[in-house]
Amino acid sequence: MSEWYKIFKNGPVLTHSPEEMRELGRRIGKILMPGEVLGVVGELGAGKTHLTQGVMEGLGSSDAAASPTFSLVHEHTDGRLRACHFDFYRLRDESELFGIGWDEYLDGDAVLIVEWANLFPDALPEETSWLLLEHAGECLRRVSLAPAHGADQ
Repeated sequence: MSEWYKIFKNGPVLTHSPEEMRELGRRIGKILMPGEVLGVVGELGAGKTHLTQGVMEGLGSSDAAASPTFSLVHEHTDGRLRACHFDFYRLRDESELFGIGWDEYLDGDAVLIVEWANLFPDALPEETSWLLLEHAGECLRRVSLAPAHGADQ
């Protein structure tokens, strides 16, 4: 089990602002290992991109992590590990993933962070770590490790 799982040893983590969500991401990013896959699940506005921005900062990337909704993937190569940020939101079916070389990304050693991963859970490897982000109040968000396939969000 990855070291970053210890962040959740006492259960879900609550964040009170986008900056706290980024800080949680930084904590995760600092201890991610090559080839780890994060499936990030949550409603619109739950903080998926803020969490990913923090992960990229924790990996040491100076690239700003913007949501790759229209390009499907952004690659970050300037941190301690190569990282690829995906957004499955606009995909119509799983075959579109293979058009962007999804299987090659899975075979590499880059960290893969996938927003809206729950839309195509079978495309992700069995060892994917699922993070569920939930609204818990106006600015409050609950982040928890979720069972396989993103808790069927």
